Amino acid sequence: MELSKRLRALADMVTAGNRVADIGCDHGFVSIYLCERKIAPGAYAMDVREGPLRRAQEHIAAYGMTDYIETRLSDGLKGLEAGEAETVLCAGMGGRLMASILSESLPKVMKTKELILQPQSELAYFRCFLREHRIAVTEEDLIKEDGKFYPMMKALPGEGAAEPPVFDGNGLFQGEEALRVSDRYGPLLLRRKHPLMEEYLKRLRNKDQKILSSLPREGREERRAQIEQELSDMEKCLLWLAE
Repeated sequence: MELSKRLRALADMVTAGNRVADIGCDHGFVSIYLCERKIAPGAYAMDVREGPLRRAQEHIAAYGMTDYIETRLSDGLKGLEAGEAETVLCAGMGGRLMASILSESLPKVMKTKELILQPQSELAYFRCFLREHRIAVTEEDLIKEDGKFYPMMKALPGEGAAEPPVFDGNGLFQGEEALRVSDRYGPLLLRRKHPLMEEYLKRLRNKDQKILSSLPREGREERRAQIEQELSDMEKCLLWLAE
């Protein structure tokens, strides 16, 4: 089983020996990859839709993985019992939806050993959700595939987890400003100067500049101020990356 660059990066974040619950498994390829390579002793491939789950079942059977991977029709983690999986993997959906899925099953989430997460949108909202629930991000990666950027992270839930990381740029950002920048762009991606981070920020900057130029001069003051703040934050981050 060969995975796309994005899915391979997610699979590589899984701690070897952990049983995995793949939430929104789609075709089941990540579960197959993990079990086929004996990274995971078993997996639960779960999806809320019957169509993708049937396709996952077909692929699991074709790769001879039916003894290792169980499929479940499930709305988020509702079909998973607490303690059944050490790793919960959730990818390919919006950040607000992903936060809602984790929030609805928070007691189960907090009993897992790790979360492997790849929200497609609303990253600031999602990172803020993790931080407020003391789910500490311990690893971040950024993948570019087919012209798109995919931020992803490993996070540790539960009591005793480390404090969620915050990026301050050696004093460049402070207080609420540091939290805002960390939530938007990823504290570990910035701190470690990820090789794709400069290109990623410039892509976001170009998008914001286009939005700003299209806003009317009057009547959208709040939105204009928000974008101007984002642009200012990105310029500071780019200066940090260039040091």
